[in-house]
Amino acid sequence: MGVVLSLSQHWSLDPDVVFLNHGSFGACPSAVLQRQQALRAELERQPVEFFVRGFEERFDAARASLAGFLGAEPAGLVAVSNATSGVNAVLRSLVFEKGDELLVTDHEYNACRNALEFVAERSGARVVVVSIPFPIEGPAEAVDRVLRAVTDRTRLALLDHVTSQTGMRLPIERLVAELGAAGVDTLVDGAHAPGMLDLDVSRVGAAYYTGNCHKWLCAPKGAAFLYVREDRRERVRPLTISHGANSPRPGRSRFHDEFDWTGTDDPTAFLCVPAAIERIGSLLPGGWPEVRARNRALALEGRRVVADALGAPLPCPDSMIGSLASLPLPDGSPEPPETPLYADPLQAVLLNEHAIEVPVIPWPAPPRRLVRLSAQLYNEPEHYRRLAEALVGSL
Repeated sequence: MGVVLSLSQHWSLDPDVVFLNHGSFGACPSAVLQRQQALRAELERQPVEFFVRGFEERFDAARASLAGFLGAEPAGLVAVSNATSGVNAVLRSLVFEKGDELLVTDHEYNACRNALEFVAERSGARVVVVSIPFPIEGPAEAVDRVLRAVTDRTRLALLDHVTSQTGMRLPIERLVAELGAAGVDTLVDGAHAPGMLDLDVSRVGAAYYTGNCHKWLCAPKGAAFLYVREDRRERVRPLTISHGANSPRPGRSRFHDEFDWTGTDDPTAFLCVPAAIERIGSLLPGGWPEVRARNRALALEGRRVVADALGAPLPCPDSMIGSLASLPLPDGSPEPPETPLYADPLQAVLLNEHAIEVPVIPWPAPPRRLVRLSAQLYNEPEHYRRLAEALVGSL
């Protein structure tokens, strides 16, 4: 346990709180935050030098580092502030007609589902919601449900790689391939995948893939990416149209010109992505493969401990779990929450009485709810035993 305990020292998290909610906003190591602060100091010391004379070279280097980590072509990779922005950029760029069908599952992250509904309402398209059971027998059931919803009017599927509320890893490569064979493009909401899964974006093959770097990559908040396959790049424009729309330059694509500069902003989060990749990969002898394996093993152990304490069956097979896992809880209040995040009284009890930060999520709708636990290098098995005891004593 000494090695695990020492790893927590690389973060500035409150040592008096058991933090089992890495999945919501991530947590950035202190060394990476120090790198960001140094970049911010440099920016403020000479803003023109930073933005005008040296920015593109640094930005391209950060892009290349992330692309190499993701198995993506740098030419198709751009920075966005978060995965929701990536989803919006794609949806707002595409043209749909009345009667077109846009496919999504009932596990899709609410913010991105809202973007899909907005685009559908504006164009006259129809959102088709596929119900994926939870508990579920296995990934084949998810594939079957999605494919059975495809018609000759289906134009796009918006699918999570790792579902946010239920913590399931969907068989995204198979889904993308099967949908592509049916003539349907896929927009993958990979918010949780980078750093959690052995992600190879090119192998996934989706027309559009967006993911966060502030979650399992542990970069600063505001670092995310959008990858667009080469045959779809001309369709996609940033949410903010700026200088890049009419400044073509030799050696730079319109895609990069438009996305790389949409106005004055703080780019230091994305510039720190290489530092985050290096830092997290250096914390275990086996590098990133060992990081992913350790976190997944801890998530599986943690959900077994909590499930056993609650007397609850596991809702999905181990093969569908990465570093995030959800378990059904006894029903809570039938009333809808007054606030969109962290409204369940049980979550406040766990924090205030047991010093455990873990989300209690209404899903699919009140009174049904889930507890969702995360596993990151600063966590250890004892944290999940404490959660199990606290839940048993609080329910």
